[in-house]
Amino acid sequence: MKPEVTTDFQTGQAEIFKNPILERLTKTDPISNIIVYGLLNAFLVYVAIGIKGLSVVEFIGLFAFGLFFWTFAEYMLHRYVFHWVTEAKWSQRFHFVMHGAHHNYPTDKDRLLMPPVPGIILASLLFSVFFIVFWITGYTQLVYGFFPGFFIGYLMYSFVHRATHIMRPPKRFRDLWHHHSLHHYKYPNKAFGVSNTFWDKVFGTMPPKKEKRKPN
Repeated sequence: MKPEVTTDFQTGQAEIFKNPILERLTKTDPISNIIVYGLLNAFLVYVAIGIKGLSVVEFIGLFAFGLFFWTFAEYMLHRYVFHWVTEAKWSQRFHFVMHGAHHNYPTDKDRLLMPPVPGIILASLLFSVFFIVFWITGYTQLVYGFFPGFFIGYLMYSFVHRATHIMRPPKRFRDLWHHHSLHHYKYPNKAFGVSNTFWDKVFGTMPPKKEKRKPN
């Protein structure tokens, strides 16, 4: 029987690795992420336009597509990768490192963003996957416009995610904050969207309508 993600949670921080160096690499702060990922994305934009020769119009179009595609990837990764867990010990360990620790300690500020070192490793792997896909279609150069949009989409999501856990919701985004709270504290198998609810509506994983946020 497959173990279920629960709504039990604690304050404080999880210990993910015994090794202090590896443990430190699992933590980050907003300034570090803005600097590291900001410089990386600026470099990607330079490569796309300055080296690969994409026009500004081409780049904007590909960037917008990458941004939209991220919202789909956000939903699919959250639902099928981060919440994938079996009875196997290695599977449970993978789940804990990737997402389980966050569900157990949802207010751990140091782990609400992807740290730069694992983030750059994952970004490199994803870029390689997209490069192969675009290469197969015969339009390899287009990946240089698509990937910055995908990457920025992820960064926007990550900061929205952090905000939902540590900030009071802005008036215009209260429903979005409530949506993610329901995922953590009541319906771990629903409400997988964080930056938006669009794909939850498409795939039928919206929380019950009775859980609609009560107006303040």
